[in-house]
Amino acid sequence: MSAPWYQRVLWRVPPELAHGLALNGLDWATRVPGLVAPQLARDSRSVFGLHFPNPVGLAAGLDKNADYVDGLGALGFGAIEIGTVTPRPQPGNPRPRLFRIPQHHALINRMGFNNKGVAHAARRLERRRFAGVVGANIGKNRDTPLDDALSDYRACLEPLHGVADYITVNVSSPNTPGLRTLQSGAAFERLLGGL
Repeated sequence: MSAPWYQRVLWRVPPELAHGLALNGLDWATRVPGLVAPQLARDSRSVFGLHFPNPVGLAAGLDKNADYVDGLGALGFGAIEIGTVTPRPQPGNPRPRLFRIPQHHALINRMGFNNKGVAHAARRLERRRFAGVVGANIGKNRDTPLDDALSDYRACLEPLHGVADYITVNVSSPNTPGLRTLQSGAAFERLLGGL
């Protein structure tokens, strides 16, 4: 069975361009009444005081800047996590940084926290219409020394804590030098204690 026409088209362009085209197409499609209206089972639940309309969430990485929360929400997700967002805008790793592995129907992501900065994401979240749960994934800027990481996480937490339902502290990206040293021990305790 052959792939749908839109998949064949998107697989002919570089992966990062295809990503942007798909998100922009979704944003456009949600503006046409009835064009995107999934019927998902409503298996709502409340967890830690948050009400999820259904248990299917979208992890961070697809909508790094909160530019497409409403469009993604129209697909029926019960939760959407934006980011990773850093205090200041940063370009991420040089291109190419997204690679297809067609035989496994997979992608390798080496994006490097490319984003427009926390101020942009906070403004976008303030204007969202999506009624489901929204989380914000925060990280430090690549050029911030590890000793100053806490200040970067605080700079993200402050503008997002009132517009996101929960915050994820990202200390796992292999693309940010030294970031994984914050995952355990005294560094981890100092980071979480400081937030």
